[in-house]
Amino acid sequence: MDAAHCVGQPVLKPLQPLTIETAKGPVKFMVEFANTDRTREYGEMCRKSVPAFGGMLFDFKAPMTGVAFWMRNTIIPLDIVYITPDGHVLSIARNVPALDETPVPAGGTIRGVLELRAGRAAELGILPGDKVDHRIFTAPRG
Repeated sequence: MDAAHCVGQPVLKPLQPLTIETAKGPVKFMVEFANTDRTREYGEMCRKSVPAFGGMLFDFKAPMTGVAFWMRNTIIPLDIVYITPDGHVLSIARNVPALDETPVPAGGTIRGVLELRAGRAAELGILPGDKVDHRIFTAPRG
């Protein structure tokens, strides 16, 4: 499939609440939830827009290392937020260009990835270390 013949997946419903605690205060999103091989594979391919307080949360179901995302058949630029198993922002790939197949590595162990409209992380003040509140992230036990 190439971008000219792009057919993406429908919006993944129901949308799920996700909050990021930033230095500017909490930011609330309603996100699509990609938690199967198929939904993670297609992600935001072929989408023409991402809502201002929307996005897609990718759940890998277990801690993963060596994760990298790319923009094959993704026709809009995105911010890619890599999230640790305990729900903290590990790293952010900002304004990743559309259709770029260069791998963008997380840089550590993650459990999930949040894709947002390009530039949104900076607009909202989202930074590494910020806490992400969603049911898949758990605090360390001790």
